[in-house]
Amino acid sequence: MKRLCLQNKNSELFTLTYGALVTQLCKDYENDEEVNKQLDKMGYNIGVRLIEDFLARSSIGRCQDFRETADVIAKVAFKMYLGITPSVTNWSPAGDEFSLILENNPLVDFVELPDNHSTLVYSSLLCGVLRGALEMVQMAVDVRFAQDTLRGDSVTEIRMKFIKRIEENLPAGDE
Repeated sequence: MKRLCLQNKNSELFTLTYGALVTQLCKDYENDEEVNKQLDKMGYNIGVRLIEDFLARSSIGRCQDFRETADVIAKVAFKMYLGITPSVTNWSPAGDEFSLILENNPLVDFVELPDNHSTLVYSSLLCGVLRGALEMVQMAVDVRFAQDTLRGDSVTEIRMKFIKRIEENLPAGDE
């Protein structure tokens, strides 16, 4: 019970801190597209580092395919770091694209977008985190928001598309 209370406090602190970060970026950059790029870039850098913590804490080995990767992201990673479990749905016929549906996005608690920021993708940090983390495990993906509750949609939908497996480039003699 005590751990759950602490996790809720940490989640609220993160949400409020993230809001302050986005507010400052909106002040520092002239348009929403630049803010979106900066949030994605920050997320990417977080993902590159977060994957090591995730692999150490979860004890999960290499995923066999993109479907297994999707399940691990939804059921383990989101649960571990944001306390939510999005559903994995809308698979493409080729099995290379899917959606993560977030019934509740903790990043947008206490948030209303002003009218003058209609193109701001407030949670685009998450796209960068996913892209950066997966790149570190040799998966190139495209990640974007398809729906957002801040824009009046009923759910938040993150669309992920597998692009390619990245070949490990080992230094000469390390094979």
